[in-house]
Amino acid sequence: TNDYRQEFREISMQLSQRMTTEEWKTFFSKMVMWSEKLRVSGDEGLLEIFQTQRKEANEQFVKFIKQEYPQWMKDFSKAPLLSNTLFRNKIAPVIQKSAESVFVLVIDNLRFDQWKMLAPHIKNYYRIEEEELFFSILPTATHYARNALFSGLMPSEMEKVHPQWWKNEDDEGGKNMHEEDFLGAQLKRLGIDVKWSYNKITNYHAGKKLADSFSNLLANKLNVIVYNFVDMLSHARTEMDVIKELADDEPAYLSLTESWFEHSALLEMLKQLAEKKVRVVITTDHGTVRVENPVKVVGDKSTNTNLRYKAGRNLNYNAKEVIEVKTPSDFHLPKINVSTTYIFAQHNDFFVYPNNYNQFVNYYQNTFQHGGVSMEEMMIPFVQLVPKS
Repeated sequence: TNDYRQEFREISMQLSQRMTTEEWKTFFSKMVMWSEKLRVSGDEGLLEIFQTQRKEANEQFVKFIKQEYPQWMKDFSKAPLLSNTLFRNKIAPVIQKSAESVFVLVIDNLRFDQWKMLAPHIKNYYRIEEEELFFSILPTATHYARNALFSGLMPSEMEKVHPQWWKNEDDEGGKNMHEEDFLGAQLKRLGIDVKWSYNKITNYHAGKKLADSFSNLLANKLNVIVYNFVDMLSHARTEMDVIKELADDEPAYLSLTESWFEHSALLEMLKQLAEKKVRVVITTDHGTVRVENPVKVVGDKSTNTNLRYKAGRNLNYNAKEVIEVKTPSDFHLPKINVSTTYIFAQHNDFFVYPNNYNQFVNYYQNTFQHGGVSMEEMMIPFVQLVPKS
């Protein structure tokens, strides 16, 4: 706590200055470190001060994204590592250079601080060869960010190149049903001709079944496994009273994630993989943020239901309270109709319709959501592991 008191002023000074992309990544890593140290210390007063400072940091981060993100979209060569460039720039080289099988674990909705909670358990079996942050594209939602990761394309490009697989907001059916197809197309485009597999785990039994039969995957050069549990946990946080009580705040939410991981089929599989000569990559599609501040938005029946971003033609909102994108092509987003506008929630805001306002505020306040702009949603982990054995 004394160390944090000494560093408080330095953090405040950093926030008063304009930071580069790399400086923001370093800054966020430092904030995650302090969050964990102060949580362990149990000093409620300092934790409250830290939360205020983190809120200020997110306000500055929103300004940074407002200014920089449009520039990244104009020229990807000047952008940091993004969802659509992660596979090509980070994972493909691992596949091509590695003599052994490569397992890519995409843990949906995994925040950087959640990864830091899992890391000590993984370090018992693996050496962390690389750990860095990259940026999720906007919206920070599975439909957009994870499809971008697997396809290597931005949403508007997916719509154009693979219309048979891409679904817009108002289309029927699941929005992430073609991840395997997108991945296959990207591998072909990159000239990676290897034996590979794709599995999606959405419940404990599916995870256990895969862990029990994972030896069948060792013959493949590449194995991609999507783990949906963290995403289910964050959504369940809004839907189940028991989960609401167990994950009432961020420390509890992190603790629940760690508790799940300790008893998960995923850790069991990682233990077994550590005994084999394989490389493991752990990453995600986006993070999540605890929302507190309701922002009123009016939309028609075709407007999507996400609480952190909206896409529609008849949106009514206060422009000062959102990040608005009136020309979707500027952000490489599909133009669903002639007057489509996208808006994104900032820091800890969430969108609420005026109808049944109090009911919705009470239901969703202090829940974990994604789709908008915050450090926790956008700066996410990429980790490369090598078995200690």
